[in-house]
This record gives sequence, structure tokens and C-alpha cells, in this order.
Amino acid sequence: MPVRWLVDKTSRRTRGEPVKLPLQRAASGSSYVSDTEAAVYSCILRFQQVTKNFLCTLSELEISGEELDAAVERLKELGLLRSHSKDPALLVPVDPDLAAAALTAPIQESLQDRRRQLDQISVEFGRLRAHFLEGRRRHAAGSIEVVGHLDEVRAALNRASNECQEEVLSSQPGGGRAPEVLEEAISRDTALLARGVRMRTLYNHTARFNAPSQAYVAVMSGLGAEYRTVHDPFGRLIVFDRELAFIPDRDGSLGAVIVREPSVVSYLCSVFENAWAHARPFSDAAVDGLESVAKELDGTILRLLAAGYKDEAIGRRLGMSLRTTRKHVADIMDTLGAVSRFQAGVLATRAGLLDHDEGEPDTGGGGAAR
Repeated sequence: MPVRWLVDKTSRRTRGEPVKLPLQRAASGSSYVSDTEAAVYSCILRFQQVTKNFLCTLSELEISGEELDAAVERLKELGLLRSHSKDPALLVPVDPDLAAAALTAPIQESLQDRRRQLDQISVEFGRLRAHFLEGRRRHAAGSIEVVGHLDEVRAALNRASNECQEEVLSSQPGGGRAPEVLEEAISRDTALLARGVRMRTLYNHTARFNAPSQAYVAVMSGLGAEYRTVHDPFGRLIVFDRELAFIPDRDGSLGAVIVREPSVVSYLCSVFENAWAHARPFSDAAVDGLESVAKELDGTILRLLAAGYKDEAIGRRLGMSLRTTRKHVADIMDTLGAVSRFQAGVLATRAGLLDHDEGEPDTGGGGAAR
């Protein structure tokens, strides 16, 4: 007689009820079926239809009557055993695949319910975000927002990147960027370029000598991004669609200030455009521009020395290590025949080396600490 799968109608649950399944033991065991239960199930399989009294007579089952009763009840809970439809005393084994399917069906249904809830939350809260953005645009209080935590800054940047439609302007002072940072940027910037967004980025001249930065620029330039370098960028800045700008919170802070006020954003864009107009295209440092870039670096270092900057501050400003900065300073002083920084500044001024159309370095509040 073929085995029929019987569903207990009393076990059906209504939509929204929590799933109650016999999947956990009283003890924190790692398996749902114990060795004893597996042995009892195997014995029943040999005979197909048996009673508990018959199982008690089997010498191979070295368990007590209480242990046998517990094992049979557990196997029934898991759907691996059922009582015969005509003789309830007979135990009939059930195909484990069928038992597993019946046992996990409520779990699958619960997961689908959760997925529907997640989708609903996403849709409804997405509508609220549209209202939130509109309300923030209407109020001047939303024109400046200070974000103090790095994770919040990253989330805000990712959100702005996803919503950007036309253009990204970016100034990244310092030397070459870390490989892991560039790797993360590739996927984000590729998505922007794929949507037709124009990307322009300013770096320090020193980034030309950084292999990861060279590779990153080569890849992204091939996708349409534009990169230039300057001897002394004005500071870190990212602007999306000329409507939303990110600037540093303060020196040493990992936070950011998000600016939406149109006049301020417009001013920041004009500062970027001015620097961009005087910057040099970022090309392969091995074949183009090294000599002229090196001269500009030396000129910048001279002006910073004349302004009283120390080696540490010059290195931070130009994105160079302290060792590299000191080597540049030593080479400049040796070339000028100077024995002190002050004398180097005097000799450079007399030689007209500081009369550069790029002007004196900014020594105001935005500069590095001396």
C-alpha cells in the first residue's frame, strides 16, 4: 500500500501568525535528529509498518521504553513518522524529502512575508524621503548641515552620488590616495559615468608620482572622467550638480559640512573653476610633464618657506612625506647656496624665483598649521 502524506488541518496558520515549528530541542544541540531517533527511524524503515511494542523487542535498539517513546514522538513532530490510517498503533515512515518540505514550508512563507514587509517599508519611506528633501529645500535651516561621524558622511556621499544627474566637481588635496580608497571609488565613479554624469577632479602634482593614482586615473579617464593637478589645491571639496557641496568640518575631524545654500555652492564652484583653469591635465607621469611639474613643486616649496612654513606643514599641504619634503628643501637650499631657510627666501626673492603668476600661497586660516 503506497504511503500517503497526511496534513493535519489543525496545524495550518493564518496569515501574520508567528511560525511555530518543532525545530529546536530543549538542549542546544546542533542537529534536529539525534542518533537515537535516527536509529529508531532506520529500524522502522526495515519493516515499513511496526508497533512500539515490536520495537521494544529489538535487541539492536539498546534504549529504554521511555527513550523509545520520546524518540517516536520526536519523529512524529518532525513529520518523519505517522500513524497508519486504519490502525493507529502501526507506525509508518515518511519520505524525509516530504517531511522536510512540509516542515520548511511555513518558514518559506514567513520569509516571503518579511520580504514583502521590507519592500513595503522601502517604498513608503522612499515617498517620505521625497517630502523630506522638499521640506529641507524650502527652509533655510536646511542649507547647512554638519555631519560629525565618518559613517554618516559616507552614507551622505553615497546617497548624493546615487542621486546625481549632471556633474561632479571634486578637489582632493594631498598626495596619492590609498589603493583601497581608489578601489571603492572605481565602482561608484563608474556608475556615475555610465549615467552620463560629467566628472572633474583636481589633485596635487604629487599624485602624478603615485602608481595607484596613475592606474586609477588611466582607467577612469578612458570612461570619460577628467583629471588635472595643481601645485597647491585650495582644499577638499565635492560638489554634486552644483546644488550640493561637501567640505571638511575642521582640521583633523572626520566629519563634513553639507552645504545646500545656492550662493555658497555657487561660490565654491567658481573657486573650483578658477583652479581648474590653471591646472595641468593629469597625464602619464612617465612620458609627460615631470620636469615642469617638478619646477612648480620647488616654486611652491620656496614660497611656503618664505612664508615661514615648517617641513611638516609643507609636507601636509603638498601631500608629501616628511622625508620627501626635507629632501626637496635640502636640494633647493643647496641649489641656491643658502645656509638657512631665511637666506633661501632672500636669495629666491632676489633671483625673481618667487615672482610667479600663480601668486603667493594662501597663508590664511585654510592653510596648514605652521
